Amino acid sequence: MYKGILTITLTAGIRQLRPHPCDGNRHHCQSPDALQLAVLFFGLALLSIGAGGIRPCNIAFGADQFDSKTEKGRAQLESFFNWWYFSFTIALVIALTAVVYIQTNVSWTLGFAIPTCCLALSIAIFLLGRHTYICQKPQGSIFSDMARVISAAFRKRNVQASGRTVYNPAPTSEEAKTVQTDRFKFLDKAAIIVDPSELNDQGMARNAWRLCSLQQVEHLKCLLGVLPVWVTGICGFIVMDQQNTFGVLQAVQSNRSIGPHFKVPPGWMNLTSMIALSFWIFIYECVYIPLARKLSIKAPRLAMKKRISIGILLSILCMLIAAIVEKKRRDSALKHGLFVSPLSFAWLLPQFALSGLNEAFAAVSIMEYFTLEMPESMRTVAGAIFFLSLSIANYMGSLIVNIVHKITSSNGKTSWIGGNDLNHNRLDCYYFVIAALGALNFIYFIFFACRYCDKDKDNLKTEAQQEHSNVVGESSEPNDEEKALDITGTEKRET
Repeated sequence: MYKGILTITLTAGIRQLRPHPCDGNRHHCQSPDALQLAVLFFGLALLSIGAGGIRPCNIAFGADQFDSKTEKGRAQLESFFNWWYFSFTIALVIALTAVVYIQTNVSWTLGFAIPTCCLALSIAIFLLGRHTYICQKPQGSIFSDMARVISAAFRKRNVQASGRTVYNPAPTSEEAKTVQTDRFKFLDKAAIIVDPSELNDQGMARNAWRLCSLQQVEHLKCLLGVLPVWVTGICGFIVMDQQNTFGVLQAVQSNRSIGPHFKVPPGWMNLTSMIALSFWIFIYECVYIPLARKLSIKAPRLAMKKRISIGILLSILCMLIAAIVEKKRRDSALKHGLFVSPLSFAWLLPQFALSGLNEAFAAVSIMEYFTLEMPESMRTVAGAIFFLSLSIANYMGSLIVNIVHKITSSNGKTSWIGGNDLNHNRLDCYYFVIAALGALNFIYFIFFACRYCDKDKDNLKTEAQQEHSNVVGESSEPNDEEKALDITGTEKRET
């Protein structure tokens, strides 16, 4: 990633790597040549590859630094997700304000050099602590294991599972004994030993595509188990995408004046969402949690199911308010016969703030759910599917726009969202459609998906004690650590 941002900085700083300036005449600007475009696209490609590697991995790597078997470690891990999102958002705010201002008003070279230096500093800080990190050992490709499970389960689809021995090799000293779960039982056939000849003299599988370990099966079950909540996240993130596009267009055709000499840039409206998100995380972690602990509340943190539900409700409320404000803005513009409505941009602030709060409740909780639900060897996959849900939400938003445009523009009618002038569109009706989809998403989550994130701590504690008893034996005297587990439970997720 550093090489990518460095390449982009060089395109701005070296004259030969960029076209000649337009000299004030925008109609006769020189086009970039093949080499200049190649260097630019090369830098953008490196940035994309680097971001794709860093974003899912830094969440997983950060989560690995906390010991979830202790009360302190669990509390720190729960806070980690909020503070990660908080720092991520603050960095975006700085990038979209100070850095963009420097790029457009001072120097493009300096504007790109600042994030380049910041990234170099972050790499140096990361490397300074390399001897103190907890690093999980690589265990091969998780996706090839999943392909083997699917292949083996399909080959044994006609095998009766009852009464059969399951292939569950003894774990290493760094692994816990895998516990078989009751979900997606059809996959268990991949670990059934049909014929003793499937094992070699050491008791290991001869053909990994015909016989898989129970651990491999449970890893695939984990991935399938998060898909219902993943779908909920995609639907919730669509609302965030609406404010990034149509919300900014609303600001363009609103009165953005603050005093006689300053107009708020439309792109700054998204800062409202980021500030609202950061403000809530700060209040939640620094005010609500300490206050709840002082009041001796048993579980000071809001349950994951409750936070996701609140986030979905906020997304619906966001769309409803956006629709009402848009109707008011449009009516005011048509009444005065103006392209820019006399309605102040301040009327748009609540919908942007609600979009940020939706992200603070739903997005952070879903990211936390993916990371904690997956076993440690799959935490990188958890981060990847979280950012994949954000990308799919953007594509889904574009698809919904095209569908609505095609339906509303049929038979010569004026499209709700097809024109360049919002005053001649019906963006408010489109917002109501998105709100209706949000309501369906809420019903889907409450009556179906929420059961997948409603893990009971007592069940998790029982599982952890079973795993521990497999190692030390049930007749052993409990030590201090075991007593602590009996009191507090563990946060080890079902594998």
